[in-house]
Amino acid sequence: MKHLKICLSMVCFFIIILLSNISYCVEKKEGINNFPYEYKPYLQELQKKHPTWDFIALYTGLDWKYVIDNENQFGKNLVPKSYSDRWKNTESGKYNVEVDAGWVDSSRRAIEFAMDPRNFLNEVRIFQFEGLSYNEKTNSIGGIEKVLYGTEFYNRIVEYLDSTGNKITMKSKYSDLILSAGKTSGVSSYHLASRIKQEVGPFLSHSSISGTVEGYKGLYNFYNIGATSSSEPMGAIKNGLQYAKDGKGASQATKDKYLIPWNTKQRAITGGGIFIGSSYINLGQDTIYLQKFHVTTNNNNGLFWHQYMTNVLAPYSESKLIYNGYANSGILDNNISFIIPIYNNMPNIQTENPNILDTDFTKDNTKVYAEVNNTLNIRTGPSTSYEVLTTVDKSEIMTRIAKGKQKGDLWDKVQLNNGMIGYVFHEYLRELPERKIEQIKLSIDNPVINKGESRKINVEIIPEEAKNHEIEYISLDENIATVDTNGNVLGISSGVARIRVKSKESSAFSEIKIQVYTPVSDLEINKEKLVLQMEDKFIITPIIFPKDATNKNIIYKSEDENIAKVDDTGTISAISEGNTKIILKPEDSDITKEIEVTVVPKIGDNEIIFDKSLNVQQNEITGWNIKNLTVEKIKEMINTKYTIEIYNNKGELLTDEKFAGTGSKIRIVDDNGIIKMEYEIIIYGDVNGDGKINSVDLLVLQRHILEIDKLKGVQLKAGNINKNGQNPTSLDLLIIQRHILEIQLIEQ
Repeated sequence: MKHLKICLSMVCFFIIILLSNISYCVEKKEGINNFPYEYKPYLQELQKKHPTWDFIALYTGLDWKYVIDNENQFGKNLVPKSYSDRWKNTESGKYNVEVDAGWVDSSRRAIEFAMDPRNFLNEVRIFQFEGLSYNEKTNSIGGIEKVLYGTEFYNRIVEYLDSTGNKITMKSKYSDLILSAGKTSGVSSYHLASRIKQEVGPFLSHSSISGTVEGYKGLYNFYNIGATSSSEPMGAIKNGLQYAKDGKGASQATKDKYLIPWNTKQRAITGGGIFIGSSYINLGQDTIYLQKFHVTTNNNNGLFWHQYMTNVLAPYSESKLIYNGYANSGILDNNISFIIPIYNNMPNIQTENPNILDTDFTKDNTKVYAEVNNTLNIRTGPSTSYEVLTTVDKSEIMTRIAKGKQKGDLWDKVQLNNGMIGYVFHEYLRELPERKIEQIKLSIDNPVINKGESRKINVEIIPEEAKNHEIEYISLDENIATVDTNGNVLGISSGVARIRVKSKESSAFSEIKIQVYTPVSDLEINKEKLVLQMEDKFIITPIIFPKDATNKNIIYKSEDENIAKVDDTGTISAISEGNTKIILKPEDSDITKEIEVTVVPKIGDNEIIFDKSLNVQQNEITGWNIKNLTVEKIKEMINTKYTIEIYNNKGELLTDEKFAGTGSKIRIVDDNGIIKMEYEIIIYGDVNGDGKINSVDLLVLQRHILEIDKLKGVQLKAGNINKNGQNPTSLDLLIIQRHILEIQLIEQ
């Protein structure tokens, strides 16, 4: 696929729009596949008819609303005053005000219609997007004469008056001059011929080319260049002839470039062609559309001002003249390139021709088929005067999206299976018998969703004609997943939920299973440091957050298995004296926690003896009488030949009269200060570690449950008062409350 880029800088084309500081990038991409989907069916239809045609997508980089806002300025786009009000600006003070003789300001809808390229992707109107450079292979005298057919220029020898009124007769015909002008200017001769036909009409007597206007005798302006609007009688024509005379004050270099003065018809036709080529086509405005609607440019002077004509339908009208010239010349199947604009944020469906009334249709959504002998024409509008978009075969099924209710012959609006939208004579359509939903097929991009995640179920209705019939969504396990009326499934908690989709008109239904996965958000351990004797074991009891995490498997690893090993159950085995770390990692998370392990030599069974009231499990001690848990009392409950040191949970050495609490460490050391063993005190309910159970502990546990400040280590274990090895809950809060109120004391 070929990509063509227009660049003003080294990388990309950026223009600052003077009045709004909007920057944009213009990019050309060749080939139908580079167009948005709503363009494609129309272009594909044209490609079938004319395989030699090329289509180039012109991405303007401009927002659709921004473009319409800037074009919808008073006097910038005009329509004949004779047009209906749907085409005209009806605002107070602007309605039917003649900007030029017989021409008034257009409506916004008319501009939207005229500017939306999708309205004109048919065999005739697409010629407003034709690339306008001169092409020797296609431009010919015969082709030009075909364009001029029906006018006084057709097959006519050129005659004109000089400034003194003398009649000059040339040997050349108008077609000769136009062909020569195309070669010189680099502009398509067919474009120049159709432009002349558009600007001065079919008659040689038009004031712009008669050579007889007082004050401007012997001057000619075939393209009405510089013919700006004026309230003076014949003001626009005189302005154009003034340009033909002296370029309206242009420099001598400019006048030489454009062959000014245009005091012969040959100079006027050729010089005007050079003007069109250099002033528009060579500045990026290389189609009729882009000359009328200034939405791309190479002149770095902003947008929306450099517009050749004010007639909002000029590209629409000229395209048919060009088409007829090509068709009559038999050159429609020559190599022709069309450059078609695309805007950002365009409406899903193009704006209708203002002549098509919304009130003439009612919305519909009925499957219909063509009841014809052979084929049925699909047109751009509800009348045979509109162009044919395509044809459909006998019995071909389509969707009627709007049903006609016009006076007289009825026309319906249909959408074909390829997305193309057009109009069909009502009498040729037949409705398919309505069918109920017979089968429902369900799928989902991924049947596993995370808790809190939403994903849509894809629904296929069989038969296809019933796809818009009502269905309902039901979750059979709402505690695991819910589903809304649009089929969006929301994960609530871990598990497998069945989602049922059923028809409201029949018994058809289908179910799909959705697994809700709750990922691990955190991991807490009840030990951060651990002292073990050789050959001792310690079981880690980590807590996974949240409680309903789907995968609670934990991977355990020892940094040095020669000192301490750990198995898949979290059991640490002390092997030899030294220090190492045990690393914990949830299987489906990158979270890691570490336990520092110190292994000390084995101590004899009788070297440390604890009071029988205490419960010593591994290196944690519970069963304390918390009424008077001083360091002195603790030492009295331990019989050993070694020195006993007790530290609080902040690592501060406590004297005998101080109180110990959860997280306080009992350290057994020898005469050299070497740690022989270390134990941790746990008091259930004393989560702040001060040795008491009171309202402070209640507050600390509340903050943990609310995930404001999480408990760690043995404090987390002390909060699990009901001793089920789980994360503390409101039940543990209740037990502390009852203890404080002395309703039921906590058993240690």
